[in-house]
Amino acid sequence: MKITNRLMIGAVAAFGVSLGAAAQAQETITVSTWGGPNHGVNTIVWPTWKAWIEEATEGRVTVEVVHDMGPPAAQMEIVADGIADASWIFHAHMAGRFLATQLPEFPTFEEFSSEDAAAAYWHTHQEHLAQANEHRGVDVLAMGVHGPGQIFTRSQVDSLDDLRGKRLRVGGGVMSGLADAMGVTGVAVPPTGVYEAASQGVVDGAMLTLESLRSFRVAEVAPHTLTVDGGFYRGSFAIVMNPLFWDQISPEDREAIESVSGEHLSRLFGYMMDVSDESGVEFGKERGATFTEVSEEDIEKLRGVTEELIANWSSDVADRGIDAETALEHFREQLALAAESEGIADRVVRQ
Repeated sequence: MKITNRLMIGAVAAFGVSLGAAAQAQETITVSTWGGPNHGVNTIVWPTWKAWIEEATEGRVTVEVVHDMGPPAAQMEIVADGIADASWIFHAHMAGRFLATQLPEFPTFEEFSSEDAAAAYWHTHQEHLAQANEHRGVDVLAMGVHGPGQIFTRSQVDSLDDLRGKRLRVGGGVMSGLADAMGVTGVAVPPTGVYEAASQGVVDGAMLTLESLRSFRVAEVAPHTLTVDGGFYRGSFAIVMNPLFWDQISPEDREAIESVSGEHLSRLFGYMMDVSDESGVEFGKERGATFTEVSEEDIEKLRGVTEELIANWSSDVADRGIDAETALEHFREQLALAAESEGIADRVVRQ
């Protein structure tokens, strides 16, 4: 009898342990990241999204961030092949594949936050751009843009004419078209290589974002910044998920994850870029960086260049089923609406 009781007690205890383990079991979204450890995507975006997901799923799903799974241009395939469940991609890294995603990259000559632009971009993508099927093989969870791309040079530059013939780092997409139109020699250098390239005289400067003054030490080697309201260009990003990941989790948890992705995650990405730019400008000013606004005459030149670039882009994306004029108008409408909405700052986690 005692033996029987002990066996029963042991069985019940084992059953309880198994129930506890099941209750505590988590599905993990493995995120591949290619930014450095101190990049805002790693200190703001992923920690916040993780907290949101854990709250929305009541702890059933979490996020694990893994560094150095592959270079930036390989992230799309890393996710599509299931090596990682999710990642962030920069569309210009995959020249030729992405055309519709150039929509938010063109100069606007108006100031607006990256957070608002990312929210507007998300809705425009869902409404007009997704039909181009450029992200085939992965699911899109968010869209993002970086801050205003400006021009950084080793020596003082006061006008577009001063740029002619200079060798500038470019990163593809709209900035390459702008560089050609301005008579600039584009040099393909990753942001992480700008410091070395500029210090050795390989390039005379770079087309980059303001956060680069700090994050890539541009203030030390190219301290003179030529600026235009809204930036000479923007850059387009997406946060993507492997479609097969959804098979591992319940419909309830998928819905919960999607509820904290989409516009929320897009805004978070844009907010991170805004914060990074502010930090970069402050860092640059502390180290004597100069900031020169282009003249009205140069802005008119840029408007003409932009109109031509947009016309060429419109023709290209028409072959992919995109009505460029309608999509651009929708983006501008969404940008105005986003500016009237509540920001994301009070929901951000920082590490």
